[in-house]
Amino acid sequence: MMHPLILVAVFLVCTVVGYFIISNVPSLLHTPLMSGMNALSGVTIVGAIASTGLAYLAPDGSIWAQVFGMLAIILAAINVFGGFGITHRMLRMFNKKK
Repeated sequence: MMHPLILVAVFLVCTVVGYFIISNVPSLLHTPLMSGMNALSGVTIVGAIASTGLAYLAPDGSIWAQVFGMLAIILAAINVFGGFGITHRMLRMFNKKK
């Protein structure tokens, strides 16, 4: 198992790199790219469900692991549904008026 400080360091590095990548995207492309990626990030829900299930089935499973797992599932679902909502709203802008 990895040391928690290594996991925190990886998280911080990914946060900084992600910030710099997103800040260099032109504003014209930002919303379409982000809404599409949020909609496609449903894989995070699968990972959250799998890790929460493993925490629940583990013989020494902590209640905190289950709580954080459920929180991860809820936040990932909000991300996915929000991404689909924004994408749907953007696509309606391109429909021809009747």
